[in-house]
Amino acid sequence: MSFTDLRLIEPLLKSLRHEGYTTPTDIQRQAFPHIVAGKDMLGCAQTGTGKTAAFALPVLQNLHSKKPNQTKKPTHGKAARVPEHRPIRALVLSPTRELAAQIGDSFRDYGKHLDLRGTTIFGGVNQRPQVRALKQGVDIVVATPGRLMDLINQRALTLRDVEILILDEADRMLDMGFIPDIRKIIAQIPKKRQTLMFSATMPKSIQSLADSILTDPAVVKIASKNATADTVKQSAYFIDPRSKSDLLGKLLEGPDMTRTLVFSRTKRGADKITKRLNGSGFTAEAIHSNKTQGARTKALHNFKSGRTLVLVASDIAARGLDVDDISHVVNFDMPGDAETYVHRIGRSGRAGTKGQAITFCAHDERRSLRHIEKTIGKAIPVLKHSIQAPPPAPSGAAIRKAATPSGPRSTRPTGKPKRAKRNGSSGSRQARPNESAHNASAGSGRPKRNARRAKPAAKKRPR
Repeated sequence: MSFTDLRLIEPLLKSLRHEGYTTPTDIQRQAFPHIVAGKDMLGCAQTGTGKTAAFALPVLQNLHSKKPNQTKKPTHGKAARVPEHRPIRALVLSPTRELAAQIGDSFRDYGKHLDLRGTTIFGGVNQRPQVRALKQGVDIVVATPGRLMDLINQRALTLRDVEILILDEADRMLDMGFIPDIRKIIAQIPKKRQTLMFSATMPKSIQSLADSILTDPAVVKIASKNATADTVKQSAYFIDPRSKSDLLGKLLEGPDMTRTLVFSRTKRGADKITKRLNGSGFTAEAIHSNKTQGARTKALHNFKSGRTLVLVASDIAARGLDVDDISHVVNFDMPGDAETYVHRIGRSGRAGTKGQAITFCAHDERRSLRHIEKTIGKAIPVLKHSIQAPPPAPSGAAIRKAATPSGPRSTRPTGKPKRAKRNGSSGSRQARPNESAHNASAGSGRPKRNARRAKPAAKKRPR
């Protein structure tokens, strides 16, 4: 089946040909008829299967075919300089800034031959360009819930004309605590609307949310829960934690690792890995939540353009990061759970391409690896490597033993001379070399500090 069989309009087909897409994925093929028909839909598909295009293409087609009638704008005079009013007709909510930016890019690329405008709204950057775009009029808004609520409270936009609402990565928004904001946003949207909800996993909490906001939805499920894409070849290495950097450098020297995404458990760890890679001659940048939005955008742009060959990320990039031709995903640190593992390795092998996922597993993490294998329903092959583990660090007892001088003990007195015991039974204090012979022969030592002085005998009174 091709996109032509889905009855896409010619402007969209032209954009897809320019992007090099010819065959729809399973989620796109099954979701398109329901969305074009105006039905609510709940879509569940594993990461990397093309969910963004699954809702972006039919939404663009619906907005184009149902374009509202507008009065013809004057071509001369002062009225010609006033921007025409364009109500927000489609709203896409995304959990992260990076994913929002990518969804906005997809709408722009697919709809570049249509007379539709869109903008992206997220925090971490100056809001003035976003407010300016809203004032000029847009049909489609892709936003993160936090910044959208800020602009709503500032009365910079209104949602009273929204016809289509899309929630992407709904399970992630639930985990990040966005559900209260989402419910406030939905309360400002007309009840007569089309609602689309997409998620990579379908826990009970997401099903409950879907029941509360969807009306008689069509349900499209492509893969079972926590399934991994068949286009990703998985493997693991048992490695000493202190040798992970050496193994990563050895792997990056291979010619097949053309664009590599490395995952670290912590933000500090991501910075440390990046520093070591740059010091070894590789071009690497880090992306995590402690970075400014400008730095994150720049790092992602350099990675997409090929200027940076290695992107080291925390789990902020585990979802929604859509970069073409990521050859390898390396789990430098084991993920916290199997679901995060599925999202991490799903950054490779996207849109039908082949990819590889490599996991570094320390000795005490083998149980976590077995749990991941049990969850995804397949065994992960363990490969051998030639990296030698460094010698174990010496213990505290060994360090103290090494510091002790060897050989016969010296008879020379060391340290401070011992004090005489308070009860005086141990003898006198040793004389120092510079003391006089008289003092040395005195013998009895110093009196006790706390000893009471003897009272003189009382004189007898004459009778």
